[in-house]
Amino acid sequence: MKNRYYELTIALNDDFVEFIADFVANIANDGVEIGYEKIIVRSESDLTYVKDALISLSDTLDGNISMNYTIQEKENQDWIQKYKDSIEPIEAGKFYIFPSWYEPKENLINIKIDPALAFGSGHHATTFSCLNAVSEYVKANDLVLDVGCGSGILGLASKKLGATVELCDTDPISVDSCKQNFELNNESYDKLWEGSVDKAKGNYDVVIANIIADVLRFIAKDLKNDTKDGGYLILSGILDKKEELVKESFKDLNLEKRTLKDEWVTLVYKK
Repeated sequence: MKNRYYELTIALNDDFVEFIADFVANIANDGVEIGYEKIIVRSESDLTYVKDALISLSDTLDGNISMNYTIQEKENQDWIQKYKDSIEPIEAGKFYIFPSWYEPKENLINIKIDPALAFGSGHHATTFSCLNAVSEYVKANDLVLDVGCGSGILGLASKKLGATVELCDTDPISVDSCKQNFELNNESYDKLWEGSVDKAKGNYDVVIANIIADVLRFIAKDLKNDTKDGGYLILSGILDKKEELVKESFKDLNLEKRTLKDEWVTLVYKK
């Protein structure tokens, strides 16, 4: 073990802490800690690339999420083991999400996600609610598209249910993370690309988009066009105060289910 490590502290509005922690966990191969109005990332490697990715994300969102960054070099205190000790498996719908040092669980569908991706592994309210929605609405032989796939967990869950799964993400690091998690679970996706829903070629039984409200509104037309008549659209990453704006963009569909967990809303529409 190295004697020193790097610590990146991200200061931001508390409304966005879990969302940004989820994003960071999908690109960083190390521990992510969340607190009030801050996120701390620790690694034995330089974390400048995480800071650069967040700056790019902020630019993509037109600066709607303001963040300040501090990178420090510190003495190693075995934070990796402390972080591992803090991660617990969870049950969400039909699924059991667990890190590799835990055993699989009988009578549930097991998905292994290691601790570097803790916030992409069901602990975040939006991911948890989406896993419940996947449990309810995805069936064997469905064609499923996961837009903004991140760690790939929702696509993995759909695959475990017997669906044909395609995934995409605009972040190349998330695309790599998705590949690794499918390999970790001995599963294979059917298509995976860097980019968004506009590159999709299919007509899907279920389209999943766990992103953020402003992006959901921006790509609403493509999301609806790529959903089959009678198919389902699972939308999440929506702060409750942005819910009505999202609903306005999807008002031509039938709202089947609304879930509120913490301050995050998940909406399921039927086309």
